[in-house]
Amino acid sequence: MIWSEKGENVYSQITPAIRALEEQWEKKNYIDPKLYQQYNVRRGLRDEDGQGVLTGLTRVGEILSYTVEEDGSILPIDGMLYYRGIDCREIVRGSEGRRLAFEEAAYLLLFGELPSDEQLRDFCVQLATYRTLPSNFLRDVILKAPPQDLMNTMQRAILTLFCYDDRPNDIGLENVLRQSLQLIAIMPLLAIYAYQAHRFNKGEGLFIHEPRPELSTAENFLRMLRQDGSYTELEARVLDVALVLHADNGGGNNSTFTNHVVTSSGTDTYSAIAASMASLKGPRHGGANSKVMEMMADIKAHVRNWDDEEELKSYLSRILGGEAFDGRGLLYGLGHAVYTRTDPRCEVFRNYVATLSREKQRQPELNLYERVERIGKDLLMERRHKDAISTNIDFYSGFVFEMLGLPRELYTPLFAVARISGWSAHRMEELSGGGKLIRPRYECVEQHRGYTPMAER
Repeated sequence: MIWSEKGENVYSQITPAIRALEEQWEKKNYIDPKLYQQYNVRRGLRDEDGQGVLTGLTRVGEILSYTVEEDGSILPIDGMLYYRGIDCREIVRGSEGRRLAFEEAAYLLLFGELPSDEQLRDFCVQLATYRTLPSNFLRDVILKAPPQDLMNTMQRAILTLFCYDDRPNDIGLENVLRQSLQLIAIMPLLAIYAYQAHRFNKGEGLFIHEPRPELSTAENFLRMLRQDGSYTELEARVLDVALVLHADNGGGNNSTFTNHVVTSSGTDTYSAIAASMASLKGPRHGGANSKVMEMMADIKAHVRNWDDEEELKSYLSRILGGEAFDGRGLLYGLGHAVYTRTDPRCEVFRNYVATLSREKQRQPELNLYERVERIGKDLLMERRHKDAISTNIDFYSGFVFEMLGLPRELYTPLFAVARISGWSAHRMEELSGGGKLIRPRYECVEQHRGYTPMAER
């Protein structure tokens, strides 16, 4: 790995010395999988039945996906997602006719109660006040170093904001709340401006729109993204609903648990949020909808007749067998680590997907998605010997984002725009709970041995 004069990371051929070190590492770091059973290790912090190991308590978000019978057996149920005890579907339904559902959900997650009309207006004014970056921050921080990945650019920006804060290390709740509101407000700016810098670096020109205080998060996101700043009411509504449904997903999801772990060390807000961003960037977490889009593009390219279910079933079987697409044998977007029968977020999203596809004249593609979902779930249930497989919201969210004209580079950053409200609520909960430093135990399986003098090695 070498660096050019411009600071660009340039990949060079791996030298024999590096290969030798790699072989040495592999030789001394292999752990027999049987040892995990011997030591009763809950890999991935999951029980043998796949359920998460209980590591904490929260009042912020809750997922229900099964019931436990009197005999101890687990019965899958339709998934439920609660924000502060309120069904997320009710939040979406209750906001019909308005576009401030995300702001309402963020208020609920942070403060534990639904806001009154006056409280919601004041909250939106507060966010609008904070929706600005320090002077020259866009030029000196976001545009200065060419972004290879928007999530890394956003992490760098968040960590740099530490330097502009008069009380960056103060973890008192009043100060952390102020920092959280500021980050919730400017996260859309960081995402959009990072993307504009990405375009500029590719020679595609640069245009910057300032956010408008009277607009919602979803409206400002679309306005700042598009050169003409236009959007339809339906587009803003669909994006707003997507933000609501991605705002939180319980305390155990990888990025939120990361936030709890890092917060328990007593570190600052900017470091904790940057750590959550690092987790969300991973393709096993925040990048799932992009993998769905890649898979669907592959299916479109190899299935000649989208209406032919037998041809479609044959190709999906090849994907599951590792003979097609990326060779990993996965149908992305089908199945979830927690939800068993249904993902409530996906069920809410379906109607909006259908409505938007009609407006965008993309119904043939929606029909293909629905066939892949139905046939793919049947194949998975047959292979895994299960009677239920949930469809993840990621299965449709990428298609929605594409119809909204969002570039794929922004899919995961948009996830962060929504999820930071949940991260902030969980961080404040961790701080207020006065809990201990989170420190699980690892068992070392290396044998003890003596030190060998250099001349004898």
